[in-house]
Amino acid sequence: MERRTFLRGAVIGASAAAFGGTLMPGAAYAAPAQPGSGPYGALGAADANGIQLPAGFTSRVIARSGRQVGSTGYTWHNAPDGGACFADGTGWIYVSNSEINPGGGVSAVKFGATGAITGAYRILSNTRQNCAGGRTPWNTWLSCEEVSLGAVYETDPFGAKAAVRRDALGKFKHEAAAADPVRKVIYLTEDESDGCLYRFVPTTWGDLSAGQLQVLVAGTATSGSFSWANVPDPDGSPATTRTQVSGAKHFNGGEGCHYANDTVWFTTKGDNRLWQLNLANNTYELAYDDSLVSGGNAPLTGVDNVTGASSGDLYVAEDGGNMEICVITPDDVVAPFLRINGQSGSEITGPAFSPDGKRLYFSSQRGTTGSSSGGITYEVTGPFRA
Repeated sequence: MERRTFLRGAVIGASAAAFGGTLMPGAAYAAPAQPGSGPYGALGAADANGIQLPAGFTSRVIARSGRQVGSTGYTWHNAPDGGACFADGTGWIYVSNSEINPGGGVSAVKFGATGAITGAYRILSNTRQNCAGGRTPWNTWLSCEEVSLGAVYETDPFGAKAAVRRDALGKFKHEAAAADPVRKVIYLTEDESDGCLYRFVPTTWGDLSAGQLQVLVAGTATSGSFSWANVPDPDGSPATTRTQVSGAKHFNGGEGCHYANDTVWFTTKGDNRLWQLNLANNTYELAYDDSLVSGGNAPLTGVDNVTGASSGDLYVAEDGGNMEICVITPDDVVAPFLRINGQSGSEITGPAFSPDGKRLYFSSQRGTTGSSSGGITYEVTGPFRA
């Protein structure tokens, strides 16, 4: 997928920006034909779950923190965060982190071919503040600890193998991970105000027990070329990994990370930005910056988790704001795809598509209560673009 940079150096009208639209580099912001329409049309009234969706889409609650998942007998974890889906025969599995400390860990929900819940279970326990992570091409889930000197745990979504801590991926305040099967590396974000972007080069692809942790080296501008440099001490002690390499580029609160077609997309919450790493030519640039939207009416704020669809669309979850998941199309349309009402004390986490691309899973981490014990995990079904 090729995508041009947008929202850079433009003068954007607040009335249009409130609804989403398209932007050519250096051009005025143009509203879509129908306010808020985007590729799926305007959001409708809130449904019984308090979720506003475009026409043709429906939502259901999959799990609630502290309550049994369906009739499985398994109690869903508090503070659901990052997640991913895995094919499982004719069905699939959705895994979800628990961002509590202590306790943490990961739970999984199994679905049959029709979408019925057939099981739920724990795949990682007794870790700390498991925030985001990433799936691997060999069908494991990397669960990341968002704490100082946090680790990455490789887990089995199917529940057959014990989780393994992967120290070679470094000890730092981990956020998300994204696998690149072309270059055979794993990209990692760091949730610090002066955090870095890393990649891990395994000695053997498919085996994360050994390899080299590297950090992105670049200038201070918002675009340019980059290179990778080895991190001398991935253990992060006594010197933190982000301070060991001169010239390492620092980002303001690394969050979600997604790889697709020679591109890495990652978000930074401290400045509400989406970054684009062009791996084919080793350049980086801003893909979205809400500070360039005049009037404080950016269509996307509080950027957090990000995932992609087979259509090339990106789905970016908001941490707070008006609790939306926004869609960004390959044509640079930015518009809300859904909005959760009555949960302003929460954040949206863990967006992930089922293997057939027809269902989107995500959570409201603190739900209507504003507490980690109030988490709600949802499923949205509808005519997603192929």
